[in-house]
Amino acid sequence: MFFKDPLIEATLIKRYKRFLADVRLGNGEEMTVHCANPGSMLGLNIPGARVFISDSHNPKRKLRHSLELIEADGTLVGVHTGRANGLAEEAILDGVIAPLTGYGSLRREVKYGEASRVDFLLEDENCAPCFVEVKSVTLSRSPALAEFPDSVSKRAAKHMDDLKREVKNGARAVVLFVVQRDDGEHFAPAIDIDPAYAEALGNARAAGVEMLVYGCRVTPMEICITRPIAFE
Repeated sequence: MFFKDPLIEATLIKRYKRFLADVRLGNGEEMTVHCANPGSMLGLNIPGARVFISDSHNPKRKLRHSLELIEADGTLVGVHTGRANGLAEEAILDGVIAPLTGYGSLRREVKYGEASRVDFLLEDENCAPCFVEVKSVTLSRSPALAEFPDSVSKRAAKHMDDLKREVKNGARAVVLFVVQRDDGEHFAPAIDIDPAYAEALGNARAAGVEMLVYGCRVTPMEICITRPIAFE
């Protein structure tokens, strides 16, 4: 996925109120940008970090610019969680994610379970439907290890129950973790941060919900899913 316009390099001043960040441009100008990330951004929310922002060119937006990338541990990390679904869709349609190939159609944001929406529903007349839940991964506290989540997420745990129910009904269900950084070689649930989610994930896996983890190449020009990562 290429960014439509060149990203603007800046320096992070602070991130606050979950969806706001103050940055300083190269010319010294300071601005507030939208931070599309509901998590804690643990390990990334560091004043002085090099960041890249995008310009929507939309004068009607309250905040015209968005935070896209943060440099941490010598690597660029995609912090815009809304990008994960686009990356996943592109990779599925391009056949990059081998376990999710062979379906005739892909539908987005399909209602299922108890008042939930699944990110993608893959369908084909020759096989059972496949429900795909996408999670954006940015956390890394140990070299080469990517983790999720970076904060407590009751909503994420609830989705595991919905996916288990689909498997029980004869469908296929997959949790696709998109690691938006290129230094991840392994993945594990962050048990100490959200033990309830880790337990729900383990129960879902035991019930037949599949876990796929894929890493990305991240540059100021593009982000794209490139390779599978081991789930520990």
